[in-house]
Parts: sequence; C-alpha cells; structure tokens
Amino acid sequence: MRTMGTPRRVAVLGGSRIPFARSDGPYATASNQQMLTAALDGLVERFGLQGRGAVGEFVAGAVLKHSRDFNLARETVLGSKLDPRTPGYDIQQACGTGLQAVIAVANKIALGAVDAAVAGGADTASDAPLGVNDRLRRLLLEARRANSLPARLRVLARVRPSHLLPEIPRNAEPRTGLSMGEHAARTARVSGVGRVEQDELAATSHQRLAAAYERGFFDGLVVPYRGLERDQNLRPGSTPEQLARLRPVFGTDQPGATMTAGNSTPLTDGAAVVLLASEEWAQARGLAPQAYLTLYESGAVDHVHGEDGLLMAPAYAVPRLLERAGLGIEDFDLVEIHEAFASQVLATLAAWEKQGLAPVDRARLNVAGSSLATGHPFAATGARITATLAALLAERDRPGRGLISICAAGGLGVTAILERP
Repeated sequence: MRTMGTPRRVAVLGGSRIPFARSDGPYATASNQQMLTAALDGLVERFGLQGRGAVGEFVAGAVLKHSRDFNLARETVLGSKLDPRTPGYDIQQACGTGLQAVIAVANKIALGAVDAAVAGGADTASDAPLGVNDRLRRLLLEARRANSLPARLRVLARVRPSHLLPEIPRNAEPRTGLSMGEHAARTARVSGVGRVEQDELAATSHQRLAAAYERGFFDGLVVPYRGLERDQNLRPGSTPEQLARLRPVFGTDQPGATMTAGNSTPLTDGAAVVLLASEEWAQARGLAPQAYLTLYESGAVDHVHGEDGLLMAPAYAVPRLLERAGLGIEDFDLVEIHEAFASQVLATLAAWEKQGLAPVDRARLNVAGSSLATGHPFAATGARITATLAALLAERDRPGRGLISICAAGGLGVTAILERP
C-alpha cells in the first residue's frame, strides 16, 4: 500500500468461476456463500493467494439474498482459503453488481488504498428467499409488542390459514409490475427486432461458447463444482432452425411475439470472481497483467415515465464513455454485451448506430459466447465478462481494446473499457 497520489494503472490478472447451472438443478441446495467460496478458492489456488495479507480486500454481492447473507463477502472470506484477516464488504446493483464490484476495487487500487483486491458476485435462483406473508408478519410483531401472555394469545388467535402462505419472489419491476422479459418484449416491438435475428444471435452464442471450451480457453477460468465442468445451459448443437421451433414466452399479449426460452437467458445459479492489482504488486509476484481497466461509465433510463426500455441504459452510457475516451466503436477489437435477451442486444446495437456510432462488427461481438449460452446468475455476470474479456485480450498477445456493456434491472447500465498495451 502507498499514500494516495497520481492514480495507478489497474491490472486485471485473471478470474475464476464455477460452471453456471440452470436453477433447480445441480446447485439447487447450494447457497450464495457456498458457490462464491468455490469460485474464490479457485482463484486463491491459481494465483497463490493463501498468504497473510495477500490481497487488500474482497468485494462481492448477490441480488437474491437471504437475511443470512447480510455479510456475504466477509463470510465468504472466512469460509475460503483466503487469509481470514482480509476485509470484505457487499455491493449490489442488480445485474451490474459484478462489474460495479470490479470498479469499486479498481478505484482503491488506482488511488493506492490497496495494492490488490478480488471482486465478484454470486446468485442462486434455486434458493431464492421466501418472505413471510405480510399479514402474518404484522400479527407476529403485534404479538411481540403485547404486554402479557393472554394479550399475545389473543393476537395469535387471529392467525388464519391464508396468513401462512409465503410471499414468493417475483421477477418483476417494482414500479411497473412487469417482468424483465415483458419489458424486453416491449423494446423488441418498438425497435422492430425480429425473431430470425434473435435466434441467429442465440445460436451463435452457444456455438462460440462450445468452441471456446473445446480449444481449452476456459481451462484457467472455470473450476469444476458439484459434478459440473461446463455451463449446464450450453447447447453446442444449437442452430437457428432448432430455436425457430420454440414458442414465444414473452410479449404474447400482442401479435407477432418473438421472444422464446431459447433467445432469452434462463434462471441460473453460479458465482464468479476476478483478481485486480497494481502493476507493482503483479510484477513483485511474477504475474503478467492480462489487460488494464482504463475507464467506466454508469447510466440509467426512466423506464417508468419515459419512452426508453428497461434495459436500454447502455445505449446512452456507451456513447458517453466513448466520448470521454475519444474513441469510436471501430477502435475496439472485442465487444462484450451481456445477453440478457437476444432482443435487448440487438436493440442496443441499433440504438448505438442511431446515435452515430459505427456498426459493431459481429465477428468481434461476444466471441467466446455470452449469457444466452452460459446463463446469467445476476451478480456473477459482471465478473464473468471482465475475466473473459481480459483473457481474450491476453490470448491475442498484442495490443488491443475491449468494451463491456451490461444492462440491469431498474433501468440501469454499467459499461467499461479494458485495454492491453
């Protein structure tokens, strides 16, 4: 650690994640902490982080959290092979959580507050918390406040069978009551995104992820967990023709619905982490930076009262990011767009072009597959994409630049630039 002064360059050294699994599958009984610990231990083993004070802190989060997860990052440290004296804290910004965790630790490294840190996230759709029925909750609180046993019993006597029904989590926006898929379907209609191009993008994601596994690209990124060695959602033989047979599941209240289970991300369980450090820290340990995090930008849209779609914040954040950087889309060798839905990716690409950005070369887009194929454990995706993009840039073994674009619930977006000099 050093005193704060001129910002230091922040190196991305590598990542670790467990294979992502479909909800209610192999990880159905795994908690956020267990999955995050497995991913973190994989990173500790790979980079020899077992020693005292090996890293300055661990920052991570989850979107679907039980009350027992209130101190998820710190408890993960205590259950891992990382030094138990390593501080940890939680962060949450829906699907942007993982990348915001990366940005949080990068800021401290740049300013000299820490020399190295780990960022990441985990989510389990299988072990989603169930809330106590609100009517029952109010009765229980009233009983607790009663000042005598007879008074408590009178309150409890008012409990009815219907009060025992739990509050099931809904995949819906609090302000609109619509699911993310329904919001994306609206955007698809407004943007004129068709079914054929959605299925083509989804099939390409599977094919590219499969090819990346086959050539060993993920050997240093994915650690086996609970019997899985590859992402469970991966369908290597996916074709647009196969996907065309699936029925629409979102936007079916309107004619011409185009979004299916095949061109939408499934509910997923998983965890991912990434190691960032100063150049001095990496050099002292003989570790070669894969890339450097050089710039980032967050954004938001008014999806409640405005005309923008829920997942369209990156349509505005990326142009601002590029203006700050003095770059155009054509200056990027690789572009990583989180594939919440194929329609959302295509709508974002079209929006960038409407704002004057050059078309994205599809040969540079999500070249190792993305969320449609891997799945999307909400808080883990940002760390997965950061580690994947850094490894892709390092694999090229020449100067290069990569763009990250992640949409998130609540009308949010997080974007960043990685560079390899």
